[in-house]
Amino acid sequence: MQPNGCIIQCMDDDAVFKALADPHRRQLLDRLFDRNGQTLGELCHGLEISRQAVAKHLALLEAANLLSCQWQGREKLHYLNPVPINQIAERWIGKFDQHRLRALSALKQALEGDPHG
Repeated sequence: MQPNGCIIQCMDDDAVFKALADPHRRQLLDRLFDRNGQTLGELCHGLEISRQAVAKHLALLEAANLLSCQWQGREKLHYLNPVPINQIAERWIGKFDQHRLRALSALKQALEGDPHG
């Protein structure tokens, strides 16, 4: 049986992976990375999908905690939240990188004939 914290973390990871699975959502995140704090209209500019579709994508990104919103007067500004992506990178990608680096180091030592391993 898994502790509740693990179940919640897995659900959070699932929401992030689901959000990142769509190329339009990744494009929206890239746009916010380039210039944070954009309105819906600014984010729609130049996209080949409807304003309503962009709004739905933004809602899913917000539900996955990949962006946050702040109202300034009548404008809703969208801000990138890179924390969930960094957590996934540390949890999943980082642990596989360590294994790969150890394997490459071992291969290098074997090819060079390093007796100290």
